[in-house]
Amino acid sequence: MIESKKTNFAESISEESIKADLRYLQLLTENYPTIADASSEIINLEAILNLPKPTEHFISDPHGESDAFNHVLRNASGYIKRKVEEVFGSTISKKEKKELCTLIYYPEQKLELIKSDFANHRKKANDSMDTYYIETLHRLIKVCRIVTNKYTRSRIRKALPKEFAYIIEELLHEDDGKRDSKRFHYYNKIVESIIETQRADAFIIEICKLIQRLAIDKLHLLGDIFDRGSGAHLIMDTLCQYHHFDIVWGNHDIDWLGAAAGNRACICNVLRMSLRYGNLSTLEDGYGINLLPLAAFAMETYGNDDCKIFSVVNLQEQPIDDAKMDRLVALMHKAITIVQFKEEAKLIDLHPEFDMNDRKLLHLINKETGKIKINGKEYSLRDSNFPTIDPNNPYALSEEEELMMSKIVHSFSTSEKLKRHTNCLLSRGSMYLVTNGNLLFHAAIPLNEDGSIREVEIMGKQYKGIELMKKLGRLVKEAFSNDTTPQRRQYAIDYLWYLWCGKDSPLFNKDRMTTFERYFIDNKEVATERKGFYFEYGDNEEIMDMILDEFGVEGDSRHIINGHVPVRRVKGESPVRANGKRLVIDGGFSLAYQPKTGIAGYTLMFHSRGLELVEHQPFRSAEDAIKDCIDIKSSREIVELSEHRMYVRDTDKGKALMERVENLKKLLYAYRNGWIKEK
Repeated sequence: MIESKKTNFAESISEESIKADLRYLQLLTENYPTIADASSEIINLEAILNLPKPTEHFISDPHGESDAFNHVLRNASGYIKRKVEEVFGSTISKKEKKELCTLIYYPEQKLELIKSDFANHRKKANDSMDTYYIETLHRLIKVCRIVTNKYTRSRIRKALPKEFAYIIEELLHEDDGKRDSKRFHYYNKIVESIIETQRADAFIIEICKLIQRLAIDKLHLLGDIFDRGSGAHLIMDTLCQYHHFDIVWGNHDIDWLGAAAGNRACICNVLRMSLRYGNLSTLEDGYGINLLPLAAFAMETYGNDDCKIFSVVNLQEQPIDDAKMDRLVALMHKAITIVQFKEEAKLIDLHPEFDMNDRKLLHLINKETGKIKINGKEYSLRDSNFPTIDPNNPYALSEEEELMMSKIVHSFSTSEKLKRHTNCLLSRGSMYLVTNGNLLFHAAIPLNEDGSIREVEIMGKQYKGIELMKKLGRLVKEAFSNDTTPQRRQYAIDYLWYLWCGKDSPLFNKDRMTTFERYFIDNKEVATERKGFYFEYGDNEEIMDMILDEFGVEGDSRHIINGHVPVRRVKGESPVRANGKRLVIDGGFSLAYQPKTGIAGYTLMFHSRGLELVEHQPFRSAEDAIKDCIDIKSSREIVELSEHRMYVRDTDKGKALMERVENLKKLLYAYRNGWIKEK
């Protein structure tokens, strides 16, 4: 029998719980073979549980706008600027604080400018770089110290750059640089030695990167990395090196995953979108996609076509200098658009369960009259030159189209960088995520007209709510798996296209995608896309609570966070919906949306004091930010303020750690009462 001798936590441990967990406790002895080991770990974990909750950063819908996205990451949605203000207040000028912030955001580039400025101007004023280095190093250490106060020394140590790990660790524990402190001269000599050995630049760069890294504990990206902007591949480069992040896929991400998996309709669509916005850099520079076969085919087939409706949509509102290039892109744009309609028709015929037969429109075209009849109503076409559409077999690819497509597909399948980014999207991505009382997904949960959760058929079975999202997550990964049958894998690859534009797709959730109508028919009514019922009920607190219950999200303070539909702030729309239960943080990173939204995006910060929305104004450029210290103008809105400061114990990680502490206490009890012997 276990002795009745008690420890200070024995009241919460029963003999029955020890018996029930004895097998697991024996396994724990491998890592904690003695009372001392178990006790030390309990002390360590209890200390971690009482640290302030680290900051989470939520970003949605960057749409390829890499400069703005990277700047928001670098400045942590204004968090670093606030910390600089907190540390220095009125002790240094506004200009000095701006300079310091810009240095933290862009250390390599800003240092070069500063050194050039000293060489050309300040030397006359008897300023020196050594003076600048001493002042700046002390300031950076102060900022670094304040952003590390939510982490254990062990966690900080793991984040330190190897070359300067010991030095930074020593400086972080300086006694605020007070001249009368016992170790002031010791710390000051470290700083002087960094400069004397000509390592100041390298040290500054590394400590600035460390501040960026520790300012945010984890990044949550709510989808749509890809789309109109020219830097989606650059965003992916950044993410693949980011210290701690996850992704919930958006419809544009799925479209690119479909292209990477070899889905020809998805390949056509990512090409069409890129050509529409004159964005060839992601295709050519980013992923090495060979567009010459498409260019050659387009010139040969549509060389005499004016292709006016396929002209590049210039988001920058700047004239395109190269008229010949602009025309070539328009020809390619039209060529791939027609092929897309044919490739989509194949999938629609192959999968009648998709219920998308109304998206097959080529056979309704009357080439002689230049009109099309849809649902019994006739419309004039804005363009009726269709040399590759055979009236007898309108959805068949011509020999030239087939040859061109085979070359394009090969180019996608052999892109090594696309494979790396695809692996990153798959390993870090999912259809939904539940974290710290928040349910994250990109667009919607399919609902019925009465607000109930809608069932969706997949491979003959019905799924809804959380089970639907789990099933779709498995399907996405099956499209790239060699551990399934060829038939299941092909179905998964086909389904990626449905996720892009299917009416019951949680990533799209509209009754149809009217691509053909928007191009060829000058009638807004026929091109209308009706949003799913989720968006109609988006302000209904009861429905949002029902969805949160469905996904097992608990707590008094719980939220749905999603993007997909830009919040039109200019029309008075609010990102806070359903009495605070739903937060929509797509505010217009993409240049295309900014005239409609009136702003340039939202981000969300979840720190130990609560939830904070950050509204951003348009970002000019990284060059302006570096040269003129121009930060993104942002305004903060407190969504929810905690009555008490949140600690690690209040998070999902904290719950797991508390369970671990409980098990270690049981192990300690078992050691001390003879049930398990120390090794």
